[in-house]
Amino acid sequence: MNVLSDPTKRRWLAWGALVTVFLLVNVHRLSTAVLSGRLTDDFGTTAAQLGTLHASFFLIYAAFQLPTGVLADRLGPRSVGSIGAIVLSLGAVGFTTSGSYTAALVSRGLIGLGSSVVFVSILRFCANWYRADEFATMTGLTGSVAGIGAILATTPLAVTVDLYGWRETVLGLAVVGFVAGAAVFALARQSPAAAGLEPIEGVPEQPSVSLAETGRYLRALATDLDQWLLSIVFFAGNGANLTLIGLWGVPYLVVVYDLDVTTASYFTLLGSVGLLFGPPLIGWVSDRIGQRTLPMAAGIGLYALALAVVPVFGRPPLPAVALAYLACGFLFGSAMLTLSVVKERYPPAASGVATATVNMAGFVGATILPTLMGVALDAYRTGETVDGTVTYTEFGYRVAFAILAGVVAIAFCSSCWLLVRDRAGVSSPVERDRSSLE
Repeated sequence: MNVLSDPTKRRWLAWGALVTVFLLVNVHRLSTAVLSGRLTDDFGTTAAQLGTLHASFFLIYAAFQLPTGVLADRLGPRSVGSIGAIVLSLGAVGFTTSGSYTAALVSRGLIGLGSSVVFVSILRFCANWYRADEFATMTGLTGSVAGIGAILATTPLAVTVDLYGWRETVLGLAVVGFVAGAAVFALARQSPAAAGLEPIEGVPEQPSVSLAETGRYLRALATDLDQWLLSIVFFAGNGANLTLIGLWGVPYLVVVYDLDVTTASYFTLLGSVGLLFGPPLIGWVSDRIGQRTLPMAAGIGLYALALAVVPVFGRPPLPAVALAYLACGFLFGSAMLTLSVVKERYPPAASGVATATVNMAGFVGATILPTLMGVALDAYRTGETVDGTVTYTEFGYRVAFAILAGVVAIAFCSSCWLLVRDRAGVSSPVERDRSSLE
């Protein structure tokens, strides 16, 4: 039996192809921090405009999460994932040729459109090819790939851009995206049966989903308190992480500590290292202890404390900033547990649309928070530049980072509410009516 005919080996090849595309998604969506000075120079942006350019990816990404869930449930990861890779790579080509802020904004939105289908497609693939007690671990491993992408989007990206230019670098990412999309089409299938293989023990065959059933699942999600609480947690956890590592983490260090962009990117690199190890480790622990909401609440609480370092101290010692950035990346794994929780509370046929609903909230957060921080910073603009970066007062950054810390603190309250409901044995409407949905 070769690797393609053995379902337990074939699934790793297909997962590898899918997460290669996801790796590129994370490089693109977090690249703005390193590119911020060059984008400001090329397009003459204000902080709010730069925040909007960064957020345009996430606006489109968030808007297409529910359609993505429907497509992933109905068409499967092969078609959805490969088309997504092609679209995001076309957007990258457009971004490299943009001659104006408007063209760059549209092109980055196209990158977001193609990227929007990738993560949910991977989760749908994992639901069809891995056992339930492996799902949080696989979600965490997928999150660690986001960490690798985040690492590449920091110092390695900064060095590459210095050597070759930002347009040439992004064009190279587009070429890799086209190749990865072809690999997804060649290797990924909806299920072992769709690939003509024997079923994997413990992995139930996923039923097909009609549009009427999808509508019932969406109505159930809309009235489910637990789904809203989970969405708040992922809104804050994902939004804060992508805002810190993907945009404002580098300019803060450049302006307040007078570091150059490459040196400042070492700190966001630490956040990306945390992102590499935190989600798989937290997911593995959650699978082993058989609990979701307890590690979620503990992690989100620590996450809020890590973000509070800047607003409380303003200019804390650089080792404290490094530790805070590392902790934020690591503790993002606790926010990713929301995807395991919502997947487990819905029937297998609804796993795509259920996870897409919560995932959408995370990217609404990634759309709103960077722009909100940019608006706050514009109120404290000094009119000077440092290493190509527009400067703001230290107090302005304290205000901006206080926004992130406050939002994550609200997420901590939501996770505690979920924990209390679990301890009290309170079931959600979808759990009480689960038999009617299946």
